[in-house]
Amino acid sequence: MNRLQAKDLSLTTAMIPLGSCTMKLNATAEMIPVSWPEFAQIHPFAPLEQTQGYQTLFQQLEQMLSEITGFAGISLQPNAGSQGEYTGLLVIRQYHEQRGEGHRNICLIPESAHGTNPASAVMAGMKVVPVVCDEDGNIDVDDLKAKAEKHQDSLAALMVTYPSTHGVFEEAIEEICAIAHQHGGQVYMDGANMNAQVGLCRPADFGADVCHLNLHKTFCIPHGGGGPGVGPIGVMPHLKAFLPGHSVVDLKETYSESDLQNPKSKIQNPRIGAIASAPWGSSSILPISWMYIALMGAAGLTRATGVAILNANYIAKRLENDYPILYKGKNGLVAHECILDLRQFKKTAGIEVDDIAKRLIDYGFHPPTVSWPVAGTVMVEPTESESKQELDRFCDAMIAIRAEIREIEQGQADRQNNLLKNAPHTAEILISDEWDRPYSRQRAAYPTSWTRENKFWAATGRIDNAYGDRNLICACLPMEAYAE
Repeated sequence: MNRLQAKDLSLTTAMIPLGSCTMKLNATAEMIPVSWPEFAQIHPFAPLEQTQGYQTLFQQLEQMLSEITGFAGISLQPNAGSQGEYTGLLVIRQYHEQRGEGHRNICLIPESAHGTNPASAVMAGMKVVPVVCDEDGNIDVDDLKAKAEKHQDSLAALMVTYPSTHGVFEEAIEEICAIAHQHGGQVYMDGANMNAQVGLCRPADFGADVCHLNLHKTFCIPHGGGGPGVGPIGVMPHLKAFLPGHSVVDLKETYSESDLQNPKSKIQNPRIGAIASAPWGSSSILPISWMYIALMGAAGLTRATGVAILNANYIAKRLENDYPILYKGKNGLVAHECILDLRQFKKTAGIEVDDIAKRLIDYGFHPPTVSWPVAGTVMVEPTESESKQELDRFCDAMIAIRAEIREIEQGQADRQNNLLKNAPHTAEILISDEWDRPYSRQRAAYPTSWTRENKFWAATGRIDNAYGDRNLICACLPMEAYAE
């Protein structure tokens, strides 16, 4: 176990600038309660009278999230952000069904939406209609109006990410929400980028009807091999009646008949069914978010949001002379993340986005999000966790890599056999008896003084990603291996 974790670059080693993934450094104080048996050893279906402490935690966390987002109802059941999207859309579908408008099945999704949105809409039984964006990365309001008018008789929802995955705040967000409402749709806001909102604005205040929250992103539950995540949803009052239920544990009604748009509906139980096996999802890790919010307080949470946005803009400003920043707001600023456009280097030096990402590993960094939402780019999100020293170290690395690309452009380095094409450089490669590369081992392994003192060694060198994706390779032992 220890050997495996030593191969992993963590936030204690370096910044992990994965755009749209919000990789924060989590305080030990937040994590400790997870190990307490009072939280860790309770069965999800234990009688409620035996879990009153947990019930208090659920209620307080729901109240905290409700205050932060402005929503009237919260469900902690979804186990991931993607599941939160699916849950929110099922709630919207049930709302339309209860009002006698079950035929509404069109979901408008902008090109700047979070990547899982279209899949969630299809899974919820909706038909996706894309909405284009303008050259600044904002939703094209005219196109949205045209699509909403065209489908007004069957419009179910608009899915919007705020700030968008393009790394900008939608300046017309209130108008965008109003357009959906005017044509009979509900507004689902993807809360993946809530790290740029907490304490500054609330989704419910500018028109969202449903929003999921990634507790494993904005609220500090760590990512761990894909989970456990928590993606609760918040809803406006008219949707509270439709929040997920559960067949084993009574979640109790949190709505009144007046909440229902059509009390005479044939739907006996307005709640949608359970969307996770446990009534409160991954409840054993909820103490992390409770601790984070309680320790930070309102002022601390607001400051964290401001610093996250400041850090992203600092990186964008430092790198804009070496890498084009793909999208900016009208004031030349980004939100909490920025997209660096690397597409030009394929023409000028034969360098792909993967080459730059792999070379960053030699500099001691986990690469940013690659080729999404725009192919040939990287999306950088520093979060508020990183110091100016770490931000500068990242920027210095990117500037140094630009200089290495310039060597190729000017013919000083080979287009195929160079520092970027061969990255990352492992210890095994560097200490081998043969070295046939046209640059020194020192430049390969120790491009900065920091790497001399704090070198993180990649476990493997470059692999053929496409081949691995397209060819299944069995790692099973042959039967002879089991024979004694």
